[in-house]
This record gives sequence, C-alpha cells and structure tokens, in this order.
Amino acid sequence: MSDADQLIARQHANPHAYLGAHPENGSVVVRTFRPAASTVEVVAPDGKHSALEQVHPGGIFEGHLKGVKLPYAYQLEVNYGDSGTITIDDPYRFLPTIGELDVHLLGEGRHEELWDRLGAHVRELDGVVGTAFAVWAPSARAVSVVGDFNFWDGRIHPMRSLGSSGVWELFLPGVGEGAHYKYEILAPDGEIRLKADPVAFETELPPKTASVVHDPKHEWLDEAWVAERRESSALEGPMSIYEVHLGSWRLNPLEGNRALTYLELADELSAYAKDMGFTHIELLPVMAHPFTGSWGYQVTGYFAPTPRFGSPDDLREFVDRLHQSGIGVILDWVPAHFPRDDFALARFDGTALYEHADPRRGAHPDWGTLVFNYGRHEVRNFLVSNALFWLEEYHADGIRVDAVASMLYLDYSREAGEWVPNQYGGNEDLDAVGFLKEFNEVVYSRSPGVISAAEESTAWPGVSRPTYLGGLGFGFKWNMGWMHDTLAYFQHDPIYRRYHHHELTFSLVYAFTENFILPLSHDEVVHGKGSLLTKMPGDRWQKLANLRSLYAYMWAHPGKKLLFMGQEFAQEVEWSENRSLDWHLLENPEHAGIQSLVRDLNAAYKAEPALWEMDFDGNGFWWTEANAADDNVIAFARRTKDSERVALFVGNFSPAVRDNYRIGLPRGGRWREAVNTDATYYGGSGVGNMGGVDAEAIGWHGQPFSAEVTLPPLAALWLIPDADDGPEEDA
Repeated sequence: MSDADQLIARQHANPHAYLGAHPENGSVVVRTFRPAASTVEVVAPDGKHSALEQVHPGGIFEGHLKGVKLPYAYQLEVNYGDSGTITIDDPYRFLPTIGELDVHLLGEGRHEELWDRLGAHVRELDGVVGTAFAVWAPSARAVSVVGDFNFWDGRIHPMRSLGSSGVWELFLPGVGEGAHYKYEILAPDGEIRLKADPVAFETELPPKTASVVHDPKHEWLDEAWVAERRESSALEGPMSIYEVHLGSWRLNPLEGNRALTYLELADELSAYAKDMGFTHIELLPVMAHPFTGSWGYQVTGYFAPTPRFGSPDDLREFVDRLHQSGIGVILDWVPAHFPRDDFALARFDGTALYEHADPRRGAHPDWGTLVFNYGRHEVRNFLVSNALFWLEEYHADGIRVDAVASMLYLDYSREAGEWVPNQYGGNEDLDAVGFLKEFNEVVYSRSPGVISAAEESTAWPGVSRPTYLGGLGFGFKWNMGWMHDTLAYFQHDPIYRRYHHHELTFSLVYAFTENFILPLSHDEVVHGKGSLLTKMPGDRWQKLANLRSLYAYMWAHPGKKLLFMGQEFAQEVEWSENRSLDWHLLENPEHAGIQSLVRDLNAAYKAEPALWEMDFDGNGFWWTEANAADDNVIAFARRTKDSERVALFVGNFSPAVRDNYRIGLPRGGRWREAVNTDATYYGGSGVGNMGGVDAEAIGWHGQPFSAEVTLPPLAALWLIPDADDGPEEDA
C-alpha cells in the first residue's frame, strides 16, 4: 500500500516521512493531507504563494519548490470552497518534541518525569506556539490526535511512531490551552478506539470524557513551607490528620446545595482545619474519575484533578493556601486497580497494555476493575512518575496508597483455581512488591520530608521499614488491627467489657513493629456501619461519653492520628457522598462539646512532645495499669527521648465514678489534668480532680509515686506534671 493510501486509510505509522517538506531531485517537495480541501498553497516566509497540485483524490496535495533550503518555515493556505480559507503552520515540518534520551528512558521505564514528555504540552517551536502531543501505545498500528480543532476527524492529524519505545508524537501549531482532544488508535485487530489521554492534565466534567489541554500558570507562595518540610521528619513530629471528601464536606445551600469549589474550600477548609488544630488534611482521591459514587477510588485520569470543583490551577491554589495556613495536604492514591471504562486505560491500544491479559491476575473480583501489570516496566514508570507528579507539580505533602493488601497477594479475594502462584509457588505478588519498593525509594529520594502511607490490613512484615532492611519502604502504615479491636471493645456494653479488656491492650503487643497511623477513616462510617456515635452503646449520654473517651484514648496512644470528617462533632448518621455533613448539629451543645474536645485534644497533643516524640520506640511507652479488667480501667505513660517530659493516660470505661482510685505515677509533684473528657464544657457530668492531683511517695503499679485519683464515668484523663520539681523514674 502506498504512503498516500496508508494515510487515507488511517494506517500510516510515520506520516512525517511522507508529509511536510523533503529534499527531492535538487528541489524541495511539500506534501500535505487536507481532506475536502479545494486548493492548497504554500506561503513562504516572505509571503510568496506557491500552489500545490492534488495528486490523490483522497486529499493529498504536493508541489516542488525551487531555491528553497531546509528547514523551511512555511505555512499552508487551505481553501475549503464555500467553507472558507484558513492559514496554518504545517504540523509535519517540525522535528520531534521528544529527544533521544527521553525515548531511551521511556522505553526502559526509567523516566521519572514522564509527565514532562507525554501528554499535551503548550510549547513554542521555531517561533510557533502550539501543543506537543505524545502518547504510549506500543501495539497500535496508527494513532491520530482528534479534537475540536480538527472536527474530531482522525484523518487530519496522524502521529508519528518513535520506534520501539511505543511512543507516538505530534506537534500541532495553533492548538492551545482549553482545547479538547482524544487519541484515535488503530488497534492490531483493525478496530478503531477513541481514548482519553492517560497523561492528560485536565479533563472534561463528567459525563463528558475528553481530555483538555492545560498550561499551568499558578505561582507558588509556599517556599518557606516546602523548605521546612524538606528539613523535617514526619516520624518525630505531631501528626493529626483530618480526612476529607471534598464534594460533601460542606455544600452551598444558597446555590442549590452545590459542592464548594477548590477556591472556596481553600478558605473555608483551611480555616476550619487550623481552628481545630489538625496538622494535615487527607483528601479522598482528587484524581479525575467518572463516577461520583466511587469517591474517587476508580480513577480514569491519573494526572488530572477532578474538574467538579474547578481547574487544575484552582487545586494548586487550594494546596498553596493550606500550606500558608500551616496545614499539610496528603492525597489518597490508587495504584491497585482502575475501572473498565472504554474511553480510559482499559485495553488502551487494543491489547492488555496497562492491565494483565490473564483475568486471574488482571481482573479484580471485589470491585469489577482491572489490576495494573506491575511486571511491565513502562507501567511501573507510569505509576511512579504519577506519584511524583502530585508531589512536585501540586506540592502535596504525602501520598497514602489505597488497598495495598490487594496488591501484595495474588489470591486476594480469590478462591482456589482463580489465581496464579508466583515462580516460587507462593501467593505473594512479587511484581507488586518490587513496584512498591521502587515507588518509595524514588519518592523519598526526590522529595525528602514527604509522607508515604500504606493502607495495609494484613500482617505483611516491614511495610514501614526501609527497603535496604527488606521492608516495603513506606513511611507509615495504617493500624487496621488497632482500629478493629478498639472499635470492637467500645461497642460492647460496659458490663461486658471486662471480658474483652485485652482487645484494648493487645495493640501494644505490636505497636512498635511498624510506624503506625491510627485511622478512624471513612471506611468505618459507610455501607451500613453507621457513624462512630451510633456504634457506641448505652443511652444518648453514654454514647457521647464513650465517644469522648475513645478520642482521648486514641490521641494518647502511640501512633499518628487520622479522623474522618464529621466525626469530630459526632455526626449522627453514616456518611454519604450525596449530602453535606450535618453542620446544624453544632447548634446542640452536646455535639459542640465533642468538637471542642477534639480541638482541645489536638492542642494538648501538639503541646506535649511526650505524646508524639517516641511514637515508634517502645522505650517511650509503659503500662502503669493494664490488667484492671473488672474495673474497665487502663493507665499508661509516655515520655520524650530525654525523659524530660512525661504524660499519663487514665481511662475509666465503665459508667461508675471511681473515687480514690490509686494510680501509679513515674515522678512526684503536682500533676495537672490537661484533659478530662467528663468536663461539662464537653458535655460531661463534671466529675474530676479540681484540675490536678499531688503525687505521694507511695509505690504503686510499679511506679515510685502514686496518687488517689477520682476517675469520671466513661471518661479519660490526661495527667501532665506541672513542673519538673520531682524525681523521675522510668518503669
């Protein structure tokens, strides 16, 4: 088949070799493919016109120019008869926008800044402004860019293949920011597939699915924040995370209960998180997704934020303002699976490109989605560079990886015969393990000070240990065991808690095996589970008291903290993405009291290094009372590295007031009540110790000092030494 016939049939893999300007027999031949054109003329830089002859009825025009040297900066004047005449720069006269080194790194799957070459980039070449398009589709027979700039006609702008790298490239002069586009891909089986750009930086608002050319213009003002983050260690500082779903945090009732925009949230959410004392917010995935009900966990646009709340630059402004308010931003990220939507990644070039071909590895039985092929280096490159993209281009402070357990095990949610063992006969997905290690190594080497956290619900060893020690390399792991056991304990009626006492204490058996985050996340308040408040037993007063003591226990327990939105004021119904949080509950003093407690817990927690400086060192924690099951009482102490500061937690999880309850103390002097969850200010009954207790030189609970303490009902106390005026002994 001739070059002309291949072009017309949309099957040409290297149109630049035929179209554009080429030397031929001592002159320069210019060819162009303009279907439906009546005439085409070459316009020289000096304005001279030279007519081209139509040499193929399908729309191929050609002409020989004398006395012309290459490169030749010409334009084309295309006459469409009654439809008018246009003058364009010929896309096929430009050299590739991707260099040999880029092609080499892309081909080997080692291009950490993949987004800087693939996708759609507004650029200026030879004085001409346009957009450089590039896409990875190695099995495609041909690829074209289609969009509103060429009437979505796949014949007009075929791309060139850059060899074995599998990358297709084309520079389109005159196409700029805001242009809508897709790739028309000729699959190996002859099927034509219309696909959104996997590296698009902006997308249309669903249900529309086109990619959008985006040229970022945001000017960052968070240099001080980023510099301080680079020099800090998240492991050794306080971390209290507020988990947020942007679309339902707060709605605008004056405009049809619409969701707030990124810019509105930049003001309102940052002010609220700062007032509440949270150090970070964590966003359910903001990456582009077509189905609102997936909460963002079924991503179709990995490099584009959802347009539901504004533009990509609006999201940059959101992050910037959070940083200026002293709040870090963690993004949920989903490299475990992706949806089957035909316009997106599924069978992108007509083959199983991003996913496994074998459904025993490529299809996820729980979510009806597809699993990434981590054994393919280009796919690993796509995902690793995507994580870097959000950290570097959006200044995110951390990445929380969703559903890590589903990645690690080949038999995850699969019955016998539905999975393929690894080469050693085991159920570990060694490709996924290699990918997660690579992800963490690259992220921490390029972005020091950021956070990587794993939602991993099994006993896989070393999730948050360095890769050089055999770990997966995450900075943190969600402590799903703590969450499960703690909620199970608190859901028991107090009369039965004595039989479940060690559900509360068991977490300290393994608390220092990983760098844990204690999560009370969105997963605990959906799918019929109710809210945290409704999980609590007893009458309304007891439910609120139980919730207050749960929070005080959580904030004092070793590990960083995460709380899902709405639970900080005791949301009564379970969360739904279709409605706002019930902010009107704050008109009720009981709910306002819970909110005040969380605010005060954050303030007291951040002010007391003993509660966070040694989160991951067992030497910073000891029990003073772990076995008072019949009383439903526990007590433990925390200290700083230098032992200069110490804090004591005492919890009474029974509805009975316990007067004159002797508690061991590690040092003498006055101990003040930094927190009492039974304070009337929080909605409690006001039982307490008049602000503090005095230690006596009576040994108790293995401690050199002790005091008789009044323990309020269903409540917790934080006791902090007033001053370093007494001797200290470690347990």
